[in-house]
Amino acid sequence: MAGAKITALGTYAPPGLLTNADLERLVDTSNDWILERTGISTRHIASPDQATSDLAVEAAKAALLQRGIDASELDAIILCTVTPDMMFPSTACLVQHRIGANKAWGFDLVAACSGFVYGLTTAAHLVMSGSHQKVLVVGADTMSRIIDYKDRSTCVLFGDGAGAMLVEHSGGRNDFLGFHNEIDGSGGDNLKMPAGGSRMPASVESVTGRLHFVKQEGSAVFRFAVKKMEEACARVLDKAGVSADDIKLLIPHQANRRIIEAAAERVGIAPERVVINIDHYGNTTAATIPLATGDAFAAGRLKKGDIVLFAAVGAGFTVGANLWRWGF
Repeated sequence: MAGAKITALGTYAPPGLLTNADLERLVDTSNDWILERTGISTRHIASPDQATSDLAVEAAKAALLQRGIDASELDAIILCTVTPDMMFPSTACLVQHRIGANKAWGFDLVAACSGFVYGLTTAAHLVMSGSHQKVLVVGADTMSRIIDYKDRSTCVLFGDGAGAMLVEHSGGRNDFLGFHNEIDGSGGDNLKMPAGGSRMPASVESVTGRLHFVKQEGSAVFRFAVKKMEEACARVLDKAGVSADDIKLLIPHQANRRIIEAAAERVGIAPERVVINIDHYGNTTAATIPLATGDAFAAGRLKKGDIVLFAAVGAGFTVGANLWRWGF
């Protein structure tokens, strides 16, 4: 099989901000309470006229501009999201049309907070098969659309954003060093949006019952996330024959500072080699990893040839880890 490499990165965060002070006026909470439990200070929030596809288009364009190619060169688009513009058509279709990727096929990938890692795994295998040359992976979510701003246990956590990486065929060295993905549906009830699907279609009762918003059992999610993020990291390192000391950066899903710090410590990766930017963005679901990567790259923390570990745990439950040699 041929190799795969990451050749470009683009991100987008809407300009609107929701601060802890703003949330103090909405629910019974405080800046200190939020910081202590989550590490979050601000979140970017999409404007009323912005949907997930709008954020995704901006991130996609930024990645293509960085690479210096036209969207017509793309073979596929994998759009990772749990907040599509609508049930159908897929958000990937909307993005494909708007950026002019007239030769690409694509689809939406639903794995919640693990979505971007699943997307990278899928893209890598498409290009490694030799059937694709360029696959764009986009993680984008407008979580503010499905958050109940009367529920302090969830409304303090989430923000909006998008990020994209271009995965290309490599005729030489393979930069995709390994992956570990899994699902555990037994935990599905612990983090979900109950209404809006075929199980519970929209009705007066579902709307008045506020069932079209995210519902979370926080303690159960926290325990699972720490355990499984550590396990996924350890397994992908073991499969690839790479030690924790070889990792330049761990770039985890940004759900909670305490989850990240606990998992990193258990894996044996020092704090200075862990990227945390949850304080500025909150949990943007499928967008957290590309946004964090973008910040690390802009700060000079990520150089060509560095080994980077991506890891995430999300609703489903979903679990994913990817090991890459950074490509540019």
